[in-house]
Amino acid sequence: MAPKKSTIVLNVEQFIHDIEERPAIWNRNFHCNKAFLEQMWDELSGAHKLPSEVYVLDDGAEVDLDLGNYERFLDITLHRDNNITTGKIYKLVIEKERTGEYLGKTVQVVPHITDAIQEWVERVAQTPVQGSSKPQVCIIELGGTIGDIEGMPFVEAFRQFQFRVKRENFCVAHVSLVPLPKATGEPKTKPTQSSVRELRGCGLSPDLIVCRSEKPIGLEVKEKISNFCHVGPDQVICIHDLNSIYHVPLLMEQNGVIEYLNERLQLNIDMSKRTKCLQHWRDLARRTETVRREVSIAIVGKYTKFADSYASVVKALQHAALAANRKLVLVFIESCQLEQETLVSEPSKYHKEWQRLCDSDGILVPGGFGSRGMEGKIRACRWARENQKPMLGICLGLQAAVIEFARNKLGLKDANTTEIDPQTGNALVIDMPEHHTGQLGGTMRLGKRTTVFSEGCTSIIRQLYGNPKSIEERHRHRYEVNPKYVPQLEEHGMRFVATDVDKTRMEIIELRDHPYFVATQYHPEYLSRPLKPSPPFLGLILASVDRLPQYIQRGCRLSPRQLSDASSDEEETYVGATKLMKSLQITGTTTPTNGISRNACRSSNSSTISTVSSDIEGACGGVGVGPTTTNGHGEDIGKE
Repeated sequence: MAPKKSTIVLNVEQFIHDIEERPAIWNRNFHCNKAFLEQMWDELSGAHKLPSEVYVLDDGAEVDLDLGNYERFLDITLHRDNNITTGKIYKLVIEKERTGEYLGKTVQVVPHITDAIQEWVERVAQTPVQGSSKPQVCIIELGGTIGDIEGMPFVEAFRQFQFRVKRENFCVAHVSLVPLPKATGEPKTKPTQSSVRELRGCGLSPDLIVCRSEKPIGLEVKEKISNFCHVGPDQVICIHDLNSIYHVPLLMEQNGVIEYLNERLQLNIDMSKRTKCLQHWRDLARRTETVRREVSIAIVGKYTKFADSYASVVKALQHAALAANRKLVLVFIESCQLEQETLVSEPSKYHKEWQRLCDSDGILVPGGFGSRGMEGKIRACRWARENQKPMLGICLGLQAAVIEFARNKLGLKDANTTEIDPQTGNALVIDMPEHHTGQLGGTMRLGKRTTVFSEGCTSIIRQLYGNPKSIEERHRHRYEVNPKYVPQLEEHGMRFVATDVDKTRMEIIELRDHPYFVATQYHPEYLSRPLKPSPPFLGLILASVDRLPQYIQRGCRLSPRQLSDASSDEEETYVGATKLMKSLQITGTTTPTNGISRNACRSSNSSTISTVSSDIEGACGGVGVGPTTTNGHGEDIGKE
């Protein structure tokens, strides 16, 4: 069927082209129009054209977003060699053959390809991912479905690998779907039985069978899988759909996974420390269930039809919202719908998208490439600037904000980026020297780079990071702000609060007299963690709920009151009462009208402050007492 689908797509594209070339002939013979065909083309080719997120590591490797999930959950730093692909393995083997390492032998899948896979895994397993200590456990995700032809060399490699490292150092966990047909309501185990049989036929016998299901499966089903798949009932783990992904590690713990792996791999883990290690994670999972107050953030992007396009951005917003004890409500807005052309062609969509944008509490303009939807991003930046709406721009979002500011504050109506208009008279955003117009691959500024804050800078974003001199964040871009226009932009109120080490590339912008208008050239979402939210994202969430000034006044620490789920009215009452008490202290009233003496009032207020300060919780639930030191990412260090 695949060739037929491809043929249909090519014919539709040609059909559109022919209509543009000879409209009179086609309109006379066929009762259809170009708009309908373009919609048909989008639907047929959409699955292939919509991009998934490209995740960037510290060393600049562009990898699959699955590695981002591992970094976030395990709080580790992975490297390019942690991503093993068929192309990398074949390239390595070919290079070895070219240098004569195989002594003229015929290069085959077995043993050359399989040996290369095993050697790669052994080498990477010794690479530190947290500090300088070597890892105790190496997790290998063999993706795809068992039986797929592209994965068979890897399956054979790990069949051999189990004998290479011995049984006590090798454990196989097989993940299988247990469907629940609505017609019967009974879990079906046949797919699991078939996949395990296929896996065992390839020489790998699972030690754990992880069953993914819509609802929890009963003991009877687990025993059935146990009998037919040659594992014990305690080795069948059910991971059903949960309200939050943060409950999954806790569910696995309840199913005895830690005890099993500790015994199976002879890890000698001290089980008495397990409860303490998972306490912060339990608090996070509990917060996802109990939080009630909402914060809505509009993501003005170009790829909003595909959720994975902004996976890390969405996760970073979730981390920040949970830290501020808010329930995140995402509003995805296609930037094309905000443009003037949409107002003419589809006014209902235009007004609907603008209404959704106006109703949101905050705006986020993420990165992207190409001209499509750029004007919509620029219009969203202007609306956020003029209406004092909290906004965070990332990569292309920073460039859009700079172009908008130049057009409407500096009067440079033709301001643009050379990516869209290479001949523009006012190129506010230009190509970097690394960029080669004829070669797109590997010509971007990638990986972790140092960002230096300006001397004497007291910006909001710097305070959110803990007032460091510099920070390190990951980058992925090939265009930058033209430094020639920086003095003019700063004269009119745009602040460039941080640059690169050479002070030639603009990294962070802020606007004066705005609650929160921040944009970064780097991608802060890549270093956000569930228990350590990214400072720019946390600032956006707090500004969207009018809590950013209080947060900064407290030294970038969330108070217990902010972490509680009290109603907004209760919060306002509490804040108002606190201000009243402080005013009574300042005025020095000896006999207030309410009968409370000056000393009694001071004593009461002092007690309240002492209680609050002793119970201050960090943004991620950790309790802190007294002065603290931050590591530049908003987290406290130097305390347990």
